[in-house]
Order: sequence, then C-alpha cells, then structure tokens
Amino acid sequence: MMRAPIRLALCATVALGLFAGLAAISSAQQRAYTPGPANIQLPPDWETRFIRYQTLDNEQRRIVRNIFINPESFMAARAGQPLPYGTLVLLADQRARAGADGALLRDANGRLIPEPAWLSVGAQQKERGWGEGYAANIRNGEWEYARFNGDGTRNNGPVEACFTCHLQNVANQDFTFTTWPYFQNRR
Repeated sequence: MMRAPIRLALCATVALGLFAGLAAISSAQQRAYTPGPANIQLPPDWETRFIRYQTLDNEQRRIVRNIFINPESFMAARAGQPLPYGTLVLLADQRARAGADGALLRDANGRLIPEPAWLSVGAQQKERGWGEGYAANIRNGEWEYARFNGDGTRNNGPVEACFTCHLQNVANQDFTFTTWPYFQNRR
C-alpha cells in the first residue's frame, strides 16, 4: 500500500521535470534575435560529424582551407534552391607544411601538405530571421558569421569583412563562395 504513493510522487516529479525542460526549450526559442557572431556555436563534434566537401590550397597565405557543412544541410540542399535553414558552413584552416628552406611542401598530386593542427575556424550559419537588424549595405540574407580559434574557443575578432565580401561577390549564390556552386554541380 505504501508503494503506490511513492510511485505517484515519482511520476509527478518526472512529469514536472519534463514540463520544466520543455518550458526552458520554448523560452530559448522565443528569445529575441540580436545580430552578431554570438548566435553561432561551434559544435564540439564538427570534425567527425560534418562533411568536408572541398579543400583549397592557398599558397599566398600558406594555408590549406578545408570547407565543411553539417550533414543535415548536405542532404537537404538542392540545385537552384537557397540553402536550407540550419546550414552551417565551416572554413577550417591549417598551416601548409614548409621545408627547412621555407619552401612549401607538396604531396604526390602537387597539393600543399597541411600541418595537423587547425589554425582557425570561420563559421557561416543560416537561420530564419537572422540578418534582421543589419543595414541593407551589409545584410547577407539570413546569414551570420563567427570566428573561432584552432582549439575551438571563440575568437571575438571582427566579422564585418565577411559580410561585405560575401555581399559584394556572391549575393546571387545565397551568399556562399563554394557551397552554392558545389550543390549546383552535385549529381
């Protein structure tokens, strides 16, 4: 007889906990959007979960740039369509390996050989309503930008150059340099 009240109390406690959790999620979703890089979080599993769809050698900057996209957007993106909300594109840079003489080293295919560590990670994320609050001369649709250090910590450096460069050069490609063309040509 004593067990029924205990079970009832336990069920009530679990239900209240679930309700409080759902209320917290709902509250977070209803927060007002404030423009800025703090909207973007670097997922801790990005190195293993995200899809690297392009690698570019930049001899002038002496880096190898790896471009990743979250797998959900990779699967949902369609040629001729804007990229889906929730798209997170990451530009992860590595230093290009150099020889003792300072010359850049290359692999058998002529590509730069990257050092194993990340130098920096740039992020570009698209969410519904993002971009509101920016002046028309810099707004990139519903995209935001953020910078992270190679270890994944936030780099609070300016991101204004991201907006102006993407706006001037690739507004007709949903404000992406490589992602839009990749999905236009993907079969």
